[in-house]
Amino acid sequence: MQPVFIIAEAGVNHNGDLELAKQLIDVAAKAGADAVKFQTFKAKSLVSLDAPKAAYQMQTTAADESQFTMIKKLELDLDIHHVLLAHCHDRGIQFLSSPFDLESVDLLFGLGMETFKIPSGEITNLPYLRKIGGLNKKVILSTGMSTLAEVEAAIQILYAAGLKKEQLTLLHCNTEYPTPMVDVNLHAMQTLADSFDIKVGYSDHTLGIEIPIAAVALGATVIEKHITLDNNLPGPDHLASLEPQELVAMVKAIRNLEQALGDGIKQPTPSEEKNRPIARKSIVACRQIKQGELLTDDNLTVKRPATGISPMKWDRLIGTPASKDFQADEVICR
Repeated sequence: MQPVFIIAEAGVNHNGDLELAKQLIDVAAKAGADAVKFQTFKAKSLVSLDAPKAAYQMQTTAADESQFTMIKKLELDLDIHHVLLAHCHDRGIQFLSSPFDLESVDLLFGLGMETFKIPSGEITNLPYLRKIGGLNKKVILSTGMSTLAEVEAAIQILYAAGLKKEQLTLLHCNTEYPTPMVDVNLHAMQTLADSFDIKVGYSDHTLGIEIPIAAVALGATVIEKHITLDNNLPGPDHLASLEPQELVAMVKAIRNLEQALGDGIKQPTPSEEKNRPIARKSIVACRQIKQGELLTDDNLTVKRPATGISPMKWDRLIGTPASKDFQADEVICR
């Protein structure tokens, strides 16, 4: 079993501050995440000037600020990308970023990205999907807000552009921040796996860490979770993000769960082998038995330890003569 690929989603929680972005990389690396992911976009290519903000964005940012103005402040230029790439390299963690427009796809391709993460909002963007599908790179596709038919349409566009099945991972996702527990629908992740025979994972926007852990138990190969230095920082996504110690706890829990899932073969483990003779039982004499006396339900019982004849052989032993004298509580042997 391949280890779960854990993505710490820094997203736009850098608030346009390079030093804050570096600190988010440090947090992700220290926690043991496999990758830290940002968002690459040009506001002019992403949103119209009069595009409204989502309800959760209205609650976490200035009400009189347009989505364009909010997004514009969170752009990362090429030079910053180079700095973040270098910082990730220094910290031993993979750099990822989701492109939100065609220009940003080119920027990330030019930086040598080997994996392209498609955000949920782009799953119906045919020109964008076609461009990424033709890059011959690994693709992780989030499916928030989508029907199964929309997911299938996006997959077919990617395949038609040249993407190979083994290069694609689908992430079940709910695009509400934070996601209500009643709307998580983790079984939909398994529906994706069954419907398309593709690796699946889960991009989480719930509060806390229990749902990503449950997703791993259900077969997720990728987990993505937003991170922040402080839930109280200004910005659209901080409230639904993990603070540093929560990220540490999530990564640790996932790594423990990976070990606990095992290989599925039902057999005694090395750690419990030593306990078999202690916890199991043998057939023993329940009173004194003379040599040659027939063994019966009245002179035999079952007790620990399992150093003699197994109780599973009880029926074979009943009615046979004792091979020697036995004292009460003595393990019966042949």
